[in-house]
Amino acid sequence: MPRTVPLRRLFLALLLSCAVLAGTTACGGGDDSGASSSSASPTGTSSAEAQKFAKTRFVTNAGLAAGATYQWVVKPYRAGKFKKGTDGRTFALVKAGLAGGFAYNRLKAATENAKGDPLLSKAVAPLTAGIASLKGLATKLRKGEAGAGDIGAFESVISSVKDAGKSAGAEVKDKVPSTSQLGG
Repeated sequence: MPRTVPLRRLFLALLLSCAVLAGTTACGGGDDSGASSSSASPTGTSSAEAQKFAKTRFVTNAGLAAGATYQWVVKPYRAGKFKKGTDGRTFALVKAGLAGGFAYNRLKAATENAKGDPLLSKAVAPLTAGIASLKGLATKLRKGEAGAGDIGAFESVISSVKDAGKSAGAEVKDKVPSTSQLGG
């Protein structure tokens, strides 16, 4: 007796197959039409446009990191949501862990974006060690092991990045990402 496949599974398999196919053809590029191009330098945009986009991308990524940190790490910590016995503690810790990982990822992306603008790269370069120090903080937040010093370190790095952006003419404003953006 033949077994029927639900329509939802069939559609999902078709959709995933198309996504893989589109991804592999877009990443292909076996066409080396004469000129040798470096992947490090953008083509088709002037240096002024590249700098403008670098600042814009920096502001966006740093703003998302700042918004996520304030909304789901600093604010709940100050409200006492991370203390043992508090209602909703586990959920707050999971969101804080996700927000911490998200903020770390966006800060790393912001430092990469800053490399596209000479003034911004000089302002952000000293902050890379501070950003790297945040790497394990998301895990500490998720496990409920983060203390006032850890939260303070997060706030300090975020404010340093905001100040560096402001000094380079790229003012960073908090942008709170949605909960679905935190999960990736």
